[in-house]
Amino acid sequence: MTTLPRPTTTLTADDARRIALRAQGFLGAPDRRAGVRGVLRHLGAVQLDTISVLARSHELVPYARLGAVGRKTAEAAYWTGAHAFEYWSHAACILPIEEWPHFAFRRRAYRDRPHWNHELPEGVYDQVIKQLRAEGPLTSTELGGAKKTSDWWDWSGTKVAVERALMYGEVVCVERRGWKRVYDLAERAVPDALLHDELDDAECLRRLVRLAGESLGVGTRADIADYHRLKGEQVDAVIADSGLVPVEVEGWGKPAWADPAALATPPRGRHRTTLLSPFDSLIWERARTERIFGFTHRLEAYVPRPKRVYGYFAMPVLAGGRLVGRVDPAREGRTLVARQVTLDGPKAVPAVAEALIEAASWVNCTDVRVERVDAPGLREPLTRELAGLLG
Repeated sequence: MTTLPRPTTTLTADDARRIALRAQGFLGAPDRRAGVRGVLRHLGAVQLDTISVLARSHELVPYARLGAVGRKTAEAAYWTGAHAFEYWSHAACILPIEEWPHFAFRRRAYRDRPHWNHELPEGVYDQVIKQLRAEGPLTSTELGGAKKTSDWWDWSGTKVAVERALMYGEVVCVERRGWKRVYDLAERAVPDALLHDELDDAECLRRLVRLAGESLGVGTRADIADYHRLKGEQVDAVIADSGLVPVEVEGWGKPAWADPAALATPPRGRHRTTLLSPFDSLIWERARTERIFGFTHRLEAYVPRPKRVYGYFAMPVLAGGRLVGRVDPAREGRTLVARQVTLDGPKAVPAVAEALIEAASWVNCTDVRVERVDAPGLREPLTRELAGLLG
């Protein structure tokens, strides 16, 4: 077993929090020139999800960092010009095209996988590849249909084949069209210099661990493993050679690793005030969010309505480098509706109001209506603050 060096750097919990915020693009001036593509490369992965309230999560992620970047602009930035691909990372994620070689280990693991949930009908795989070569890029509907019946998981043979080819890396998802994956052959969609699986598993893992550490700034073994959903033992095998350095963070109680570049410059700059997607990489790992921000975060979209505490799509509010509340949003015409607002005390009122007004403007709403505030005494101050910002 590799003997790991002892930490020579000790960080306070606040140091670690600021390093994490800067690494995730929430501290300091946003790089508007690099835009959405810059955000994607900086984060290394942007999670996709079907839920759309204000917007889909992959649109909310650059908005949270850059401000009111257009939704169509964000979509085009991801998918035009072979800048990105979709694959299984933290979950289904948009990834920078430069990371294609790093997932060779996962593509090989899928090829060697002995058991699958869906049977692959004989001959259909080759037929799908042949059709994509002749006609692609295509959706599963255009390939012949995604389902055998109306049941969500009852895939057609064509859908089974093209998803298997996606996992193997012979096919790439090159965009989402009406939320349907658009598939093309990897040989056509991935630049030739990146296409071939020439990295061995150890090198893939080493690079992903390093990239995760850079995107997190500082993290525990579990944090780093979770970023691209690696196994703990996979992280252990390569972290000593990853370029990350061991640190001790006061109050964490667990060994941690940091990006040396993040330690070289004190994290300073302006804090962003914004609503966060529940799937944002700043907060997508619950234990890390609790450890760094003292904030319990849980998506309740799949929780029965009577058991929800904060709302269907409660979006944490980031302000001053802290998580200061939650908003469960909706839209009614040109009105952004805050169905439920949770505030971390009176001091959070101005920040939550600012975040609501900016979000409303971004989605072309001209008014904000608050329906419920968990602390009834803060409803009037919040309404007054909103009215002042709306003018």
